[in-house]
Amino acid sequence: MNKISIGLIAVCLFAISCASTRTVTKRTRPTTPRMAEIATNYGNIVIKLYDSTPLHRDNFIKLVKEGFYDSLLFHRVIDSFMIQGGDPESKNAPDSVQLGAGEAPGNRIPAEFNKNYFHKKGALAAARDDNPEKASSNCQFYIVEGKPYNDTALNMMECQIRSDNPGFSFTDGQRRVYHTVGGAPFLDGNYTVFGEVVKGLDVVDKIATLPRDGNDRPLQNVRMHIRMLN
Repeated sequence: MNKISIGLIAVCLFAISCASTRTVTKRTRPTTPRMAEIATNYGNIVIKLYDSTPLHRDNFIKLVKEGFYDSLLFHRVIDSFMIQGGDPESKNAPDSVQLGAGEAPGNRIPAEFNKNYFHKKGALAAARDDNPEKASSNCQFYIVEGKPYNDTALNMMECQIRSDNPGFSFTDGQRRVYHTVGGAPFLDGNYTVFGEVVKGLDVVDKIATLPRDGNDRPLQNVRMHIRMLN
């Protein structure tokens, strides 16, 4: 990317009766994932935020509740790759102006890499600049459209990623997803994935294939409005 390019707790309760003593285990309910809806002029996208990336989740929720994303653009789209948005400078940007350097007030978000979260089609991830800590932009994000890859391509990407992330490897499950559903596997281990699309992948496809200029900005503005669903 250029520019900014549950656990279960068991509680034992003991009840004594005249006949016997028994142990009753009470379990807490799993946390319900936080969901948000991104409304665009091409349709709506519903996303689930991961609880295992709390810094990114909470920062995103905070910005949504503040109305930060209202009327911002998906300013960079690339077919078979991803759609990127969240630059505050995009709100009133003239047509054809290159975007992608804007930030929200505050610091970058520390990386929250999780081997279970990868760049499959529909992955929600944080954009970033080239800082060595791989910390994320505090507002810009992208959604993967991607494409399928075979084992030969995945093996090459695995080697490239290992140069920066020793010991990295795709799991068998990840390979199956990249073979069939597709994604952007070359980004794994370098950008924090903190959610995924649960509805509206067709909208992501529509936006990713829009005509664009030399900076990958859509020729027709794609504005977003985001609200939390729970």
